[in-house]
Amino acid sequence: MEYFAIVFSLIFVNNFVLAKFLGLCPFVGVSGKLKAAVSMGVAVTFVMTMASAVTYPVFCLLKCPPVALEHGWNLEFLRTIVFILVIASFVQFVEMVIQKTSPGLYNALGIYLPLITTNCAVLGVAIMNTNIFFKGSFETAAFFKAVLQGFSAGVGFTLAMLLMAGLRERLELYDVPESVRDIPITFISAGLMALAFLGFGGMV
Repeated sequence: MEYFAIVFSLIFVNNFVLAKFLGLCPFVGVSGKLKAAVSMGVAVTFVMTMASAVTYPVFCLLKCPPVALEHGWNLEFLRTIVFILVIASFVQFVEMVIQKTSPGLYNALGIYLPLITTNCAVLGVAIMNTNIFFKGSFETAAFFKAVLQGFSAGVGFTLAMLLMAGLRERLELYDVPESVRDIPITFISAGLMALAFLGFGGMV
């Protein structure tokens, strides 16, 4: 039941885009077309999942390495720097794979693909994992919960991207007033989606 609560919460109740407002840059920039939105969502989900799998044990080493304990050092302040390096490594890997397998998609994603490195949603889920599940030492159950939370956050991000891409493609068929075309109507739609997702609150 606890694992289901993590999945449901991160996808619907505490969606990183619609509830926490993290990762808005690719959410707005790449959600114009459905294909690009799907690809970005899959890439972010992969990076979030793998980053969660690596950053949790890395944080355990930073928090309580034998040498640091012996000398009384506290290396926790290195968390953000180390996490960004881990995330950047996975983003570089994803970027090379997409560039090799689908040059057209690589060009469509443009600058937003390398910007996953600085996507606050990816860093946010890694930090949230350590804040919630780290209890002073490495625990297998906590590790799996952290990985599941990273994957669920990515699925929630992808869901938000797909919904927004569908809305924006439909809006292109309507005569939207010029003053709210493109970005303004995108933010209005995002706000309405966020209000709709509030209906899932209290279900977990």
